[in-house]
Amino acid sequence: GHYTVESPGSAARALTAGASSVNHFVGTPMTIGTAQYGLASGDFATVQTNLTASLGVVYSGTSLGLACTALPANSLTGKIALVSRGTCSFSTKIRNAQTAGAAAAVVVNNSAGDPVAMATDGTANQPTIPAYMASLADRPALMGLDGESATIGAAQSYFITDNVDILGSFSSQGPTDVDFRVKPDVVAPGVNVLSSIPNSYCGTDATSCFAFFQGTSMATPHLAGVAAVIKQQHPDWQAWEIRSAVVNTADADAVKSYVDGSTILHDVNIVGAGRVNLASATEASALLDPVSISFGATPSGAGVTKSYAVRITNGTDADATYALEIAVDGTAPAGVAFTVDTSSVTLDAGGSATFHVVATFSKGAPAGNDQAWLTVKDGSTMVAHAAVYALVK
Repeated sequence: GHYTVESPGSAARALTAGASSVNHFVGTPMTIGTAQYGLASGDFATVQTNLTASLGVVYSGTSLGLACTALPANSLTGKIALVSRGTCSFSTKIRNAQTAGAAAAVVVNNSAGDPVAMATDGTANQPTIPAYMASLADRPALMGLDGESATIGAAQSYFITDNVDILGSFSSQGPTDVDFRVKPDVVAPGVNVLSSIPNSYCGTDATSCFAFFQGTSMATPHLAGVAAVIKQQHPDWQAWEIRSAVVNTADADAVKSYVDGSTILHDVNIVGAGRVNLASATEASALLDPVSISFGATPSGAGVTKSYAVRITNGTDADATYALEIAVDGTAPAGVAFTVDTSSVTLDAGGSATFHVVATFSKGAPAGNDQAWLTVKDGSTMVAHAAVYALVK
């Protein structure tokens, strides 16, 4: 939710990452009839030989149950328990299924996208039965197969899916506390990211060692890598110029909601400038400081006008004229008008200029979040965009 971004990501000049999904995972196939479902494993046990058992759906009314409290004794004896993610730890759910006699457990994700690796909660008495995660999209089909024979395979498979660029449900959101700035700055891959890990984790005979991880801790190295490429191309650029190249060339309409996996997210305090695009960042020409414009909080009854200075630099080797406009993505702001004090700037190669984005608040403007985009065009080509944000209280 909003206001969940924390230090150091809340730092004004940090390059702050949101996390979105990569559409692949290595998982275990579960076969029921002619259908096959990809399951992700994690810290819990996995089957060593194919396991065939009846699927036992745990219900809460007509919904898939959470299994956060003890289940009826022997209600899952010899079955593969099917439960929902949410509310309590994975360890708790799987332990309750095991106590009820389950031979294995499958936890269905509560966020759109591919299944992810499940971690233990670190408590004593961890469950010992094999346990996996299934995707949210598979929930209706699996619930309809209650009592059917299911086989969890011992051999893993590589799954490629359509679940790309879906926001991680854990990804923190802005605005920042107190001064209400836009955060994160940009979104990068941070769900089901394949990463190398110490060889000791994969056994004494392993020659390489990899695992899938998720978190903004996976998204940040993607941004660091993009920044490193830009630094290599432009060793004389300052940090703010590199940051602008990374942020202000992002794909604005790429990140999708984790609720349904398809709705495009436009809220700048969820996705920042959008999903990072390395190819676009390497071609950055118009560099902006800061990378987003935030007018802070304004009382509804104030009826004031605020001005925000933005520096633009021509990062190319040729003269350029940049057209500056305000564009609305979705619903137009109510009670707030965003404008630019000049329609264009002409800059020599490497030259800079300062212009102002202006927010005019009508007296009695409705409370809420208002946003727009500052767009920078070279001719008809968009070369940069920056989030513009104001909070009316």
